Amino acid sequence: MTDPTPVILAGNQALALLRSLAQWGPTTTVIVHGGCVFEFKGPFPPGEPGAGYYNLAGTFPGFHGHIRLEAITAIALEEKQHRGRDSFAFVFTNAAGDTLFKVFLGRDAAGDVFPDQLERFRTIRDSLQID
Repeated sequence: MTDPTPVILAGNQALALLRSLAQWGPTTTVIVHGGCVFEFKGPFPPGEPGAGYYNLAGTFPGFHGHIRLEAITAIALEEKQHRGRDSFAFVFTNAAGDTLFKVFLGRDAAGDVFPDQLERFRTIRDSLQID
């Protein structure tokens, strides 16, 4: 694992990152709200911007919703241990520093992070550029 201080992307890179994530394959999206934790395991859905939102348009049934792009002021690239395993996530936050949602890199049947996703994550971390 790297330094516990996460790399931070500017919120204005959210659209590019969200579009890119739709090409990564299975991930885990986590939303924490009111003491509840909601998880979606599967490919992050593609979407289109419209009316100030990034409108998710994945297959049905599946993960759908509307992400208010202007609410995202920063995206932390989080790397830490979770239950004894390396964990990698993009953490989307608002101006108050509250987590809006997280997208964790996916894992294979053995519980290992997909190598291609880890390579993409590290490329973004090291270059501060979305592919």
